[in-house]
Amino acid sequence: MQPQFDGCDFFKGTWVVDDSYPLYDSSICPFISPHVDCQKNGRPDKLYLKYRWQPHGCTLPRFNGEDFLKRFKGKKIMFVGDSLSENQWQSLTCLVHAAIPQAQVNKSNKGNLQTITWPEYGISITLCFNAFLVDLVHEKKLGRVLKIDSIEGGQLWKGVDTLVFNTWHWWLHNGSIQPWDYIQIGGKLIKDMDRLAAYKRGLTTWSKWVDFNINPAMTNVFFQGISPTHNLGEEWKEKLATCKGQTEPIKGSTYPGALPPAVGVVKEVLSKMSKVVSLLDITILSQLRKDGHPSIYNGGQISDCSHWCLAGVPDTWNELLYAIVITQ
Repeated sequence: MQPQFDGCDFFKGTWVVDDSYPLYDSSICPFISPHVDCQKNGRPDKLYLKYRWQPHGCTLPRFNGEDFLKRFKGKKIMFVGDSLSENQWQSLTCLVHAAIPQAQVNKSNKGNLQTITWPEYGISITLCFNAFLVDLVHEKKLGRVLKIDSIEGGQLWKGVDTLVFNTWHWWLHNGSIQPWDYIQIGGKLIKDMDRLAAYKRGLTTWSKWVDFNINPAMTNVFFQGISPTHNLGEEWKEKLATCKGQTEPIKGSTYPGALPPAVGVVKEVLSKMSKVVSLLDITILSQLRKDGHPSIYNGGQISDCSHWCLAGVPDTWNELLYAIVITQ
């Protein structure tokens, strides 16, 4: 079936087995972090690698590395966010590497920036690790302060051709893994606040930064939708289960559980922006992939139902990104 775009919602569909997948060999890609290299970590099943996202009423364009290189020749791409952004960043670098495996590659690490560059094509793909998008700073007397009305870190995002933003999971961390000692909001310092309200305030700060600083004629902006976790099997009617031991997606196109509350906040904030931001609405299609996480095959002691195996689900996120680019 030839790709069709008019009237098709890329984000509604089902997962189907396709023996031509995965789109690259994880043992050959040099950019994958050990904790998401599930095959290297001993995951015995391989069916999770063979699923392709099939939207209703059309076919998602297969990622074409050669076409991607032509379209992005001389361009800078940057993913900004947390380790889910890292998941998608590594996926895209693997997809490009698969198209030009012999090409020269340069790597650089500077502060919170990691960049992979293909000099022959003038393409750079960068990860800017910024878990909140707004500023988290260390002050001598106070410790770690999350400034949800401040976004000085945005200086690093200027001059980039394609920006893909993401934030959510770190807003939920508490106890020993809470990343801040104080939240600064409206000039006041507080110990804590409703996390969803804090998230909305921080995302609104980000949206204002984009509206003020981004020229849509020069820069394409995407928001990586909310990536789900699969820690609670009750969500998909499997009591006491987690992602551990899951080998198949949920059948059909509907997830039994609710959407993460951040989804509504993201859509509300984006709807009020003056600049166009394309939403990679990955939540439901990723919710269906309870089989896609590293679980115990992450090289660590704690089962991981938050991140995604590579090759795997984030490759589809990048196919969606590519589909939006070629159909705009």
